[in-house]
This record gives sequence, structure tokens and C-alpha cells, in this order.
Amino acid sequence: MKVFKSFLLLSLAALASSCNNQSSDLSKEIKTEQHTDAAGFTYETVTNDPTGLRLYTLDNGLKVYLGKNEEEPKIQTLIAIKAGSTYDPADNTGLAHYLEHMVFKGTDEIGTTDFEKENSLIQQISNLYEQHKQETDPEKKKEIYQKIDEVSQEASKLSIANEYDKLVNSLGAEGTNAFTSNEQTVYVNKIPSNELDKWLTVEGERFSQLVLRLFHTELEAVYEEFNRGQDSDRRKQYFAVLEGLFPTHPYGTQTTIGKSEHLKNPSMEAIHAYFDKYYVPNNMAVILVGDLDFDATIKKVNEAFGNYKKKEVIHPKFPKETPISAPIKKEVYGPTSESIYVAFRTDGFGSEEEKMVTLIDYMLANSQAGLIDLNLNQQQKVQQAASYTNFNKDYGLHILFGKPKADQTLDEVKELLLGEIEKIKKGAFDDWLTSAVINDLKLSRVRQFENASATAYAYLDAFIHFQDWKDRLTMLDEMKEITKQDIVDFANKHYGNNYVEVHKIKGEDKNIVKVENPGITPVALNRDKESKFVKEFRSIASEPLQPKFIDYKSAIKETKLANGISVSYIKNETNDLFDLSIILDMGLDHDKKLSLAAGYLDYLGTNTYTPEELKKEFYKLGVNYSVASSADKTQLSLSGLEENLSQGLTLLEHLVKNAVADQETYTKYVQKIAKGRADGKTQKGNIMWNGLMSYGKYGENSRLRNIYTIAELKTIDPQELVDIVKDLLNYKHRIFYYGKDIDTAIAALNEQHKISEQLKEYPEKTEYVEKETGGNVYFVDYDMVQSEMLFLAKGSEFDPKKLAASSLFNTYFGSGLSSIVFQEIRESKSLAYSAFSQYRNASEKGKSNYIYAYIGTQANKMPEAVDAMMDLMTNMPEAEQQFNQAKEATLKKIAAKRITKSNIFWSYENLKKQGIDYDNREEMYNTIQNMTLEDLKSFFNDNIRGENYNILVIGNKNDVDMKALSKLGEIKEMDIDYLFNYEKKKEDIKL
Repeated sequence: MKVFKSFLLLSLAALASSCNNQSSDLSKEIKTEQHTDAAGFTYETVTNDPTGLRLYTLDNGLKVYLGKNEEEPKIQTLIAIKAGSTYDPADNTGLAHYLEHMVFKGTDEIGTTDFEKENSLIQQISNLYEQHKQETDPEKKKEIYQKIDEVSQEASKLSIANEYDKLVNSLGAEGTNAFTSNEQTVYVNKIPSNELDKWLTVEGERFSQLVLRLFHTELEAVYEEFNRGQDSDRRKQYFAVLEGLFPTHPYGTQTTIGKSEHLKNPSMEAIHAYFDKYYVPNNMAVILVGDLDFDATIKKVNEAFGNYKKKEVIHPKFPKETPISAPIKKEVYGPTSESIYVAFRTDGFGSEEEKMVTLIDYMLANSQAGLIDLNLNQQQKVQQAASYTNFNKDYGLHILFGKPKADQTLDEVKELLLGEIEKIKKGAFDDWLTSAVINDLKLSRVRQFENASATAYAYLDAFIHFQDWKDRLTMLDEMKEITKQDIVDFANKHYGNNYVEVHKIKGEDKNIVKVENPGITPVALNRDKESKFVKEFRSIASEPLQPKFIDYKSAIKETKLANGISVSYIKNETNDLFDLSIILDMGLDHDKKLSLAAGYLDYLGTNTYTPEELKKEFYKLGVNYSVASSADKTQLSLSGLEENLSQGLTLLEHLVKNAVADQETYTKYVQKIAKGRADGKTQKGNIMWNGLMSYGKYGENSRLRNIYTIAELKTIDPQELVDIVKDLLNYKHRIFYYGKDIDTAIAALNEQHKISEQLKEYPEKTEYVEKETGGNVYFVDYDMVQSEMLFLAKGSEFDPKKLAASSLFNTYFGSGLSSIVFQEIRESKSLAYSAFSQYRNASEKGKSNYIYAYIGTQANKMPEAVDAMMDLMTNMPEAEQQFNQAKEATLKKIAAKRITKSNIFWSYENLKKQGIDYDNREEMYNTIQNMTLEDLKSFFNDNIRGENYNILVIGNKNDVDMKALSKLGEIKEMDIDYLFNYEKKKEDIKL
């Protein structure tokens, strides 16, 4: 799993003693030990393992990783297969990924009403696909496909779509999904801990057999996923890196999604062969981390999977890549802003090189005091720069990433990035940086192992890459032995002209693959039917899990500083870390210069420190700080090691009170904003979910459009922004503290947090009026393969009484793999890869709720997709069994949810904005318990049916059927500059 760079930092002083001592002790004591439990199961442990892993190997070779975490009554589950797209045959790429999709379709027990009859039809479909694959005449291929479609209709009458998803959803499972990458295919669920027996019953059946039902509709969904990849310039740029680094290895010769011609000519026989070859117990792992009992759990896992038969598995081996002797340059085109990757090939996961490259990566960029952080980002020499690593089994890679300023070329950015590598090669970095980075990584791991899901993914990495858990635990301790000279020598040996540079250039991609709509006949869903397996599944008893609700007023303690400032606090019972926030209930709606000032502050020093020195001082203390302003709040935040709270607070107060304005820095800051706006105009996600969404809700008078033009920004005196920051603490404010020692925190605040006797009231707030929706189609022309559409309707004013019904409605109707919308749009009609609907409650009392319905699909499918979605939003399908499953799922999710630690305070803050001053989940739980399908239908009729929608669309105008779109309302083609209010005048074009 990729290590993230935003984890909490510890003080160098504290860790220099504690971590170094611990490191030497652990290096001597860490070893793998064998044990046998009371039932006779043998397992391995590692001494001093903070995760407490028990690693079992069943008689059939299945690896079972068990970790205990009792913070919430849930278990993170991963079922992993040590095979991915690297294992795909070169003439059948995308196979592993497509198989991943099909494992959700059930078995001879799950998802069928009559498997014997259904299987006969599935075999016919398989034979037809083999004919289709061999046929070269396009017209004959179409004829075969039509026959596939016909037989698939007959087969679908015997299948039950999404029955697996309904089963796990009824458990209250969260995050049900799967993913495929180079060397792994992994199936994911997070379940309430009392549902382990039922989950194992389902999964034990699920992986026992592969049934390729509903094959051609899912194939079309995968092709839509392929199209999404074609619309992702970042993904194309990354694969170009892989092509350059690995010209003969599957890492670079084939993608996980596969080639278009292979997706359109699949072989069901080849998919079965892959499943039979790699989905075997001695090539699989079951990973469970959470609230579990070790001895009881391994017995249950053995009962579910122990009868699987092992087979010999031969993992593919590939020739070594030849060294890169000169820079390799590639270019990728697309509509998004320009950027560059500079990438070096490394050895793989678990190698000695992984340790050294990881260390150098963090020395370059650790989000605070790395060389790239300070020399490029802090000094605004580029628009953005970063450093990343990724390690697979055979090889890894180290990527330097950069985005140019308005006046820069990509070659200039490249030279700046390589310049920071040169500093590593020359030893031009602070001596303390190496140990600081290792301490960062250690604390990242501490924080990771506190979280059940993150721990499970750490186990996954070890399994997939053939690594002993002991070696993963000792890796950071071994990094302590690396000297500055070691780093310099390694950098000089491995970082030369042996790189691949990929230039992402703004322009037309002429390699885009566009295909016609195959005209799939909707398949039967049979949502009113259920298999015998489901009926028996219901009889399995689960010990009820009782929900726990919070008394916020007793959980959040209150006190005051000597100066009268209110302090809310919660004790940290877990570790020695703290979070401190100074909160002003005043944001950019009160003064739109606030966020501008907060952003500018990040580039400033004081009368004592340069900006770079200040970052280093915080880094040395192991304290993170931020000053940020949102619509209605401004927060000055600190987090880090408890013992350094006082020093961190001193630094933050010093910065706020003594920041020094700098005109040159401000000029660069404005240029950065201007380039950020220009880049943002090229990002379709930003256009849809910010520009179009805001215009659909508010029209011209919106927070998004109420901005300073670049010309106006240039006229602002930077001293004015610094004065705004210095004046912040003269306004009313309050404080929240989460840590282990409130007395020490209060003492530090009393000493450091000096304020005026009379605090100022907030300025008047700007209000933005939500417009009525209906009859408008707002369209943005964008160069893309897919099109994206959002139906947006303004609902009634926020009402707490609707929270229960809307939560159940969303589960039943609009979100998740087993929801009505997903089934109808994707499973039955194969009209989109992504489709969902949601009744979204307002986050603030007095504001309006909204109804959303989203479709992301190939442009030539849009008319059909629109008709299907509008029909659903007008006539909600009623399925009693599916309703009961959704109801059960919603209740179980509430029962398993625990609000803990600092989240107690922040969840209460959100509730108070909605006018609620108690834990309303108890009301929701009781209400949902008594709801019927008729109640849900009434909610739909009162709040969804007949709503007036604004239609927000982004797509390629040459591909979108504008005539069909005009039936939904008056089309207004929106100018992007106008949407965001960037300099230009209104340029709506009526079509």
C-alpha cells in the first residue's frame, strides 16, 4: 500500500531518544514464533508486533491473517488472490479485471432460480463468444452478437441479478467492492462483527465456483470503465511512464483494463481457465481485522474455506529489463492542463532499494520540509511539484511530478525537479532530515496500525508480494542504519540519465477509441425472486448488535481560559498525540478576503523566521499547523506530540501576530491563483461538480462566482491580507482540544493565547439564495469519450424528520451495488458504468434538500440512459424483499457505527448546524424499524416524484445527441469562464 505523506509528525528530540532506543531493542527481539491454539490450529506471530497479527496457514494452503481491533464492532475483510493483470495472456488482456467483475454474479447456488436450465444457456453463450472471437467479418460478428443478446435474454429469466450484493448488504456491509492491479485481485467488505458467520457462509460459497451469468451486460459496463480511463489524462500519462520504464514487462506492455479489441472479443473459456488456475486456496488469503475472537474465527474460516482443493500454482516469470542508458521522452495529449512525470525504475517490493528509494522520496517531499516542498512549492518556483513511489513484486518506480507556472515550459519544470535530486547526490541537505523522515514513517505506521482497515491493507501488501510480516515490521528499524553517505552514494549510482519523462500536453488525443452502441436488450432482473440459498441464509442466526448513542453534552467537556475563551475538550485515551483548533464562526461569506489571506500566510515568514525556516521549526517540533477558511468558519489548527503543544502554539501565535508581507511573494501567489484557475477550467470533474452544480443551484449569484478577478487581486495590498490574519484573534472565537492532558493544554493556552479584552463581533454574512429548479439544460462542451449528466432538483427545506426515510430511501433506491438505480441502469440495460441517485439533506437549518441523479456513460447511449433514469425518478419500482434487505442493512449500519475520539466534537458541530443538539441516530433507528415499503413509497411520491430538474451535462458536442437533450428543457451552452466568473462576460448560447 502506498505510504501517504500527510501523517502526523513527531518531534526529533523526543524520537531521537525513544525511537532509537526502541529500534535497537526491536532489532534484537523481533522474530517469528510458532504457536498452536486450543483447537489445534497452528499460527505464526511476530514478537513486539503492534498489530498482534496471527498468521494461519490452513491444510490446503490458504493464508489467514487475523488482527484484533476493538474500536468499533466491525471487521475489515479482504479476500485476496495473488494474481492480477500481469498474469493476463498477452492476447487476452483485461481478463483478470473482467473476472473480478464476474465473481459478483453468484454461483450455482447464489443468483439463480434454476441453475441446470440456466447453465445450458450460459454454455450456449460461451460457445457463441468463441465463434464471435474467431470471426473476422464485421457483419457476421454483429449477427453472432445479436444471437448472444437473444440467448442472454432467455438466460436472464432464470438468473437473479445482484443477489450476492443483496446478501452482503443485508448484513450491513460497507464498502462492498473489489479491485485488480498488476499482481492482485482483492474483494472488499467491512461488516458488523456479529455478522461474521453469515459473511463466511456467503464468501465460502462465492469463491467455490465461477458462473459467468449476465456476461454481456457486465462486459459493456467494463467497456464504459475503459472509456472512463480514456477520459483520464492522468491515467494515460501514468501508463506512458510504465511503457517507457518496462518496454518488455507486462507492467508496461498491457494495462489492467485491457485493450479495446480484447474487451470486445472476450473468451468465457479463457476466464474460466484463469479462475481455475489462480483462484485456489494456496494462492489466496482471507484477511480479517477488527472486533473478533482469534480462536473462534479461525475455526469458522476453516469451515468456510478448508474444503477448497489446493493446486500447483506457477507464477509467471519475465525477463529482466535492460538498463535505461539515456532519457526516454514520451508525450500524451488530452484536454487537461499540462504536467510532467520524470520516472526512475527501481527494484521491487521488499528489496533493499525499496528502503533507500522510500527514504529519498520523503526527503524530497514530505508535505512540509522536504527539498521539493521548501525549494519549489514554498518558493513558488513551479505551480505544483511532488514525489511518489510505487513498488510491485518485480520492479518499483520513483516519480517526480510537476505542473508548470504560466510562464514555464515542461522542460524547465523537469530541470527544477532534477535539480532537487542533484542536491541529494551532492549531500546538500540538512543532517537531521534523514532521521526526521524515518521518524515520520514510524509515526505513519503507528497511526496506520490504529486503524483496522489500514492494518488489513498492510497485511495484504505482505501477502501479495511474498513478504514475511517480520520483514515489514523491521524495515524502518533497518532504515535507521542508513547514513548520509549511503544516501549520497546510492543517489549518484541510481539517479542519472536513466529516466523516462512523460509530457502531458494540452491538445487532441488522436488515439481515442470510439465504438457504436451495441444495442443490448435489457435483461430481466427478477428482483422479486430469490434463490434457495437466500432462504436458507436467512435462517442463520446472528447475535443482535445493539446501537450505542452519544450523550454529547457529557462526552464533550467544557472549561474556560483565564481570559474567558470557551474550551471544549475530549480526552485522548489512545496515545500521546493532540489536536487543537481555534475556531471562528466566520468565513469567506463574512469576508471573501479571508481565504485569500489564509492561503497567502502559508508562503510567509515573520520578523524572526524566513518562510523556509518557519516550516523547518514546526517540522523539528513534530507539529503540523494550518490556517484555513471555509464558507462560515476559519480555523487555526495544530496537531502533533502532546509534549510539544506549548512550543507549537508559541510558533503559531508568533506567525499569526508577526507575519511579514512580501510583495514579490504576493505577486507569485496571484500568478499561482491565475494558473490554478486556468488549470481548473480543463478538469471535467471541477466543471461538473463545482461550476455546473453551483450554477444549477444558485444561478449567477453564487459563492463560487463571488470572487476577485485576477485584475482585482493584483491591486490588493498584501499588507491588507497580513492585517486580516493579525486581526483574526481579535474576533470572537472558541477552542477545541483533543489530547491526554487538558491541564497542560489549558496552562499553555493561558500563557500563549493573549487576546484583547473586548472581542469583535463578526461582519454581516452574505447570503446566497437557492433558485428554483426546472426546465433548464446547462451544457458544457468538453473533449471526452463519455458524457456525464446530473439531474438536480431543489427539494423542501431541511427537516430532521426526513432523515430516517431519506437514509432508507438512498440505500434502497439510489446508492450501492444492489440499489434500484444501479440494477436498472447498469445491470439490466448496461447503459453506464456509474449511475446513482440520492436524496441529500441540507447541512444547515433553513437550507434546501436536493435530489440528485447521476449518469456517466458513452455519449451515444445518453438518450436511452436519460429515458431510463427519468422513468425511475417518476415511477419507483417496488420490491418487498429488496426493501426488507435495505431496511435491515440501514439498521445494522447504524447499530455498528461508533463515533469516537475527536469525531465526537466534529459530528456534534455538524448536528448543531442543522439545528439538532443531540444524537438523532436513535430517533432514526426507531423510525426505520417501523417503516414499511408503503412508507417509502409515500416518501418517494412526496419528495422525488414530479420534481423539476435542472439538467447539468458535460460531453463532446459532436457526439452528444443535442436534439434528444433539448426534450429535457431549454439548452444553454455554458462558457466555462462565465460559470466560474473568470474575467469574461456572459456567453450563453441557446441551441
